[in-house]
Amino acid sequence: MQIHRPLRLGLLFLLLNFTNVIQAQNWPCWRGPNGDGTSMETKLPTQWDATTNILWKTAIPGIGYSSPIIWADKLFTLTAIPETQEKVLLCYNSQNGQLLWQQTVVKGPFEAKHNDNSHASGTPATDGNLIYVALLDGEEVVVAAYDYSGKQVWVQHPGTFYSPHGFSCSPALYKDKVIVNCASKGDSFVAALNRTDGQTVWKIKQDKPAHSFSTPIFREMAGKMQMILGGNKEISSFNPEDGSRYWFVNGPSEDFCSSPVYNEKSGLVLVSSAWPVRNLLAIKPDGQGDASTTHVVWQSTKGAFYVPSPVCSEEFLFSTMTNGQVHCIEVATGTIKWVEPMGKQYASPVLASGLVYMPNDEGVVTVIQAGPEFKPLSKNAIGEKMFASPAISNGKIFLRGVKNLYCIGATKSE
Repeated sequence: MQIHRPLRLGLLFLLLNFTNVIQAQNWPCWRGPNGDGTSMETKLPTQWDATTNILWKTAIPGIGYSSPIIWADKLFTLTAIPETQEKVLLCYNSQNGQLLWQQTVVKGPFEAKHNDNSHASGTPATDGNLIYVALLDGEEVVVAAYDYSGKQVWVQHPGTFYSPHGFSCSPALYKDKVIVNCASKGDSFVAALNRTDGQTVWKIKQDKPAHSFSTPIFREMAGKMQMILGGNKEISSFNPEDGSRYWFVNGPSEDFCSSPVYNEKSGLVLVSSAWPVRNLLAIKPDGQGDASTTHVVWQSTKGAFYVPSPVCSEEFLFSTMTNGQVHCIEVATGTIKWVEPMGKQYASPVLASGLVYMPNDEGVVTVIQAGPEFKPLSKNAIGEKMFASPAISNGKIFLRGVKNLYCIGATKSE
């Protein structure tokens, strides 16, 4: 059958527009749509500075290391305002940086924290309907949901949390659940709340209280959906539907900060402990019960990461220590391919179109080709310190400095 030219053109137009829709992703939560810092977007900018390729820049009130999230034309993040002792949810227009509204979630004396932490370090999450936040009110964990007009829909207090380092919980979304990791030296727990009303669906009491600031990932592995989380002095796989545990690996230390990643090509889960020993483990996710001696494929203290979470390409893991030593590690074997200093770093990298965007605390993002040889493309500074992690959405990169939000767009030449 011959297709007439107008019809062919129409089909081509629809295909091109469908491709553009597929490539334009929301960034709905900590570490983006896949929970691992990766994006399918293309044609992102690779060069900028404090003025060049900045589509907009807007001052942000208060102090917070919460990373931005984006859904369509809305950007959300958290901040803490010391003068009024408020912890606040902010909503911006992602197209022009206009502050649309702000809502106080918690008001009261701030908790103790580490000097390198803030009182608003957790990243919100959204499903396009509600925005979910987790903050601390004294020792009470506060989980709340807001609609897109800024109205609070529900608020719950699933338990208590105590740590001299402060609080940094980023809610994770799975189906109809909001999952919060609140492992601490106090009422250590992981809980799933119903998205609609915040009622507790399940709650796991941790029997070995220890710090974990890690956000879980969800992946279909070994024939079932698994939630991977470091906490309770072990690395565990849970059924996110009911909180039951599939398998665990003891240790390799006490505390966890960074989030796990999963490498599909090798079929390995990669998790690093934080304190007192940093140890990176590659684990086969098909275990049952105690998998400590049967399913750890390799482990290494070299290249193990502390606070920043890593990104994974098809074959390589790109991780960084807080001291800025960036490692490229072959996932299948644990072989370190290269190590480069890039400055002290608490923010986590992102990966798109085969490029790693590696930020440091001075607000410099180094763009690197994701390969076994160190091939930097550019170094890009915004001119202020930065502790929040980048977000990618609709062909743009969003950065949060200590004073301003930035939207970075590609030029025509790129």
